[in-house]
Amino acid sequence: MSKSLPYSTKDVDYDNAKFRHRSLFKVITQNLLTGNLKRDCVSCSTGKFLFLLLIFGVAYVMLAHTSSDGVVSNDQAVVNRNSDANSSIVNGASKLKRFWRRPPRLPPRLSPDEKGSGNGVGRVSANPDVVRSMWIARQQKVKEAFVHAWSGYKKFAMGYDELMPLSQRGIDGLGGLGATVVDALDMAMIMGLDEVVAEAGSWVEQHLSERISSKGQVNLFETTIRVLGGLLSAYHLSDGEKGMNLTHAGPKPAVYLETAKDLADRLLSAFTASPTAIPFSDVILHDKSAHSAPGGLSSTSEVSTLQLEFNYLSSVSGDQKYGLEAMKVMEHMKTLPKLEGLVPIYISPHSGQFSGENIRLGSRGDSYYEYLIKVWLQSGATTNNSTSYLYEMYKEAMNGVRHLLVKKSMPNGLVFVGELPYGSNGVFSPKMDHLVCFLPGTLALGATKGLTKKEAMKNNMLNFEDLENLKLAEDLTKTCFEMYAVTSTGLAPEIAYFHTKEFSEQGHDGGNKSSEFVNDIIIKPADRHNLLRPETVESLFVLYRITEDPKYREWGWQIFEAFEKHTKVDTGGYCSLDDVTSVPPHRRDKMETFFLGETLKYLYLLFGDSSLIPLDKFVFNTEAHPIPIILKK
Repeated sequence: MSKSLPYSTKDVDYDNAKFRHRSLFKVITQNLLTGNLKRDCVSCSTGKFLFLLLIFGVAYVMLAHTSSDGVVSNDQAVVNRNSDANSSIVNGASKLKRFWRRPPRLPPRLSPDEKGSGNGVGRVSANPDVVRSMWIARQQKVKEAFVHAWSGYKKFAMGYDELMPLSQRGIDGLGGLGATVVDALDMAMIMGLDEVVAEAGSWVEQHLSERISSKGQVNLFETTIRVLGGLLSAYHLSDGEKGMNLTHAGPKPAVYLETAKDLADRLLSAFTASPTAIPFSDVILHDKSAHSAPGGLSSTSEVSTLQLEFNYLSSVSGDQKYGLEAMKVMEHMKTLPKLEGLVPIYISPHSGQFSGENIRLGSRGDSYYEYLIKVWLQSGATTNNSTSYLYEMYKEAMNGVRHLLVKKSMPNGLVFVGELPYGSNGVFSPKMDHLVCFLPGTLALGATKGLTKKEAMKNNMLNFEDLENLKLAEDLTKTCFEMYAVTSTGLAPEIAYFHTKEFSEQGHDGGNKSSEFVNDIIIKPADRHNLLRPETVESLFVLYRITEDPKYREWGWQIFEAFEKHTKVDTGGYCSLDDVTSVPPHRRDKMETFFLGETLKYLYLLFGDSSLIPLDKFVFNTEAHPIPIILKK
């Protein structure tokens, strides 16, 4: 455990007995009956007499005392005198009974950190039915947003990777495999939108296989998480392997599985063509060849964020080659030198070694840490299986994060995760990508293994390190939300810096002068864009499921309203923004596929019932495609 934690752990355990009220009588009698006073008093007759006199005196005061209900007239006094006389004995006995009554046990108290944790978010109603109806209505709003986004894509860009909503056309920026169709497919299934499922599923059946066999270069990572992950999730949710069967629309589940196998067979060339266990980053689909990226390096996060998908494909297809190739990457990375579990953001497929010293949990580093815990959870989360080394790597890395990367901002103490651009001997940078906001959800998931905090504590599953990680998760989630609340639009920038003792810049705040943290968060002009990213709402979803604290839902609703206000395009779809610190913001002509596949999905699940895609039964890949836990052997 680090001794330099910048956050409190005083809410780990609170004993109700510490807060239980003791009556004055109990205080007096406990003191009389303990210590030397007791021995001295009972040893002489005078002491015994005085003690009995004290008891009878207190009893007399309680019996004789009557409370006044205010000033009364003489007539009222006459009328009430007889009834007062008749009831004086009863009232006296009642008062004596209340005097001897044991003080009630108070309900559990919130810890100091938990008091006022609503962050100004009011409770709408204490009536569970009213609250439930409100969140059902809000969930419906997210569903309507998805339909609006899909309608714009279908109208102007069907079959293209992404929609350009302002110019009303499509663009292929991810290899031309219709990425938005596949990314949105399982979301339509979860929402019960059979019409959209039929449209997207029919496109997959009629066009995707032909495109896979004819297209040229694609990125291994992007194609795996979006297209392969989307196909596999659709397979399970449409009753493949007797999965959830959320829809009867679209093609048979086998269509999704066979298409996934065809794609994965071509992607495997990235592994088999490499001279080491680290795959090449780019694949030529039509001739099943692969090569390294310009410069020869691969991103650490990209080569280590393939395993959930390939493992699940091996499980459902019965062919172990997919999982075996993908897991060679993790087994190799286990042997490489690290800095307290932290790794550089580049790795060479030619040498198999890390390259450079740049350590961060933002771009090119993020999902390496995410998949350490998720691949272990996928395989059953036991400490004696073949993937248990991943859990040990995860724990070591999170200790390293707390020790080396977690700091507090000035003047108000927001907890954030910075970077080490030049390794352990270089200067710490208080820069935090929006991408880092995946980390709170990952920390919470790693602490409770998908159970609620209440269930995990009841089952004695949480050790002190888990509680530390859960507390850090809550602190970081607040910071991620404040990155939204501090701007004029209520939407977060792509990158934020934090004011520290060593770093400060004037004139680069978020624009919302009423925010408590306007002087803590620095947003440079080049970093003010918003790409409709999902990481913060992802963590809000996970934190709500695990802590059951409604503030995370309220924060999610505020973010959704900001998206609706500033990014919705009337003709269909949603757009990115150039500058979140100005109103009205200048719009950018792009709707990323992950807005449908991730951002709206996490908001929909955040506002819905926790039994829908439960966290102890599924893991979400880094593109938010749910994959079932415990693989078939």
